[in-house]
Amino acid sequence: MSSIRQKKVQAVIQAELGIYFRENARTVCLGAMVSVTEVRMVPDMSYLKAYISIFGHNDVQAVYKSIKTHKDSIRYEMGKRLGKSLRRIPDLSFYIDDSIEYAAEIDKLLGE
Repeated sequence: MSSIRQKKVQAVIQAELGIYFRENARTVCLGAMVSVTEVRMVPDMSYLKAYISIFGHNDVQAVYKSIKTHKDSIRYEMGKRLGKSLRRIPDLSFYIDDSIEYAAEIDKLLGE
């Protein structure tokens, strides 16, 4: 169970990652729109899993690979933005959120 502080930090990092992906859509996201759907953090706040949805690009795996290769620069930017609020920026790990496709598949099956 996450603490209140942990939930607040998760929300702030989720918002900052969204802003970062919007500002750097051409370079990091290869022109795609990337949305941070969920952020999960371990209790000691040293490691963070960010679930992302990728829209507006034909090759989702290429965008995902680009984000993973820029992981260190993303963490550096988060440190510059949140350095006064957080003592330590957690290590980032990105995962593709496929819940939208899963929901569409369930909806299609229910419609039949």
